Amino acid sequence: MKPMDHLEHLDKHLVDELAQVARETVRDELREQTRKQRRRATLYAASGALALYAGAALALAVGLALALGLPDWAAALITAVLLGAAAYVLRGMARPARPGPGHGAGAVPGHEAAGQAAAAAGGLPYPPVPPAPPGEPTPGTVPPRPTDDPDVPRREA
Repeated sequence: MKPMDHLEHLDKHLVDELAQVARETVRDELREQTRKQRRRATLYAASGALALYAGAALALAVGLALALGLPDWAAALITAVLLGAAAYVLRGMARPARPGPGHGAGAVPGHEAAGQAAAAAGGLPYPPVPPAPPGEPTPGTVPPRPTDDPDVPRREA
């Protein structure tokens, strides 16, 4: 038996124990993080539900106020049109701007000069890439033969 065999067993046991402690620590940390995120998500969901009910109550109040001077169906129709218009405006605000002149595919907001330069260069925000690296023939063309090739006939003067 070698004198270091008993230490090798201790090293393996120590590594296994260290790995177990690391796994438990990571597991506890992840559990704590998910608990915080779950609480935040629940609060956001409750906030959204309450905002939906508040919007419905506001729409009802607008409809009832209009119903004081108009027939009920007209008040409901006007309220629906107002809500539809508000939804359309909010959707337009949420959508990204449509690409037009000066808005390349990779244009950065606030950098109009770069977008205009890209539009002037064929609409690309970067220079075009050649089909082959420099020094190599373009695909589909036959490269010229070197002059020292033995197969090339030479004219003797």
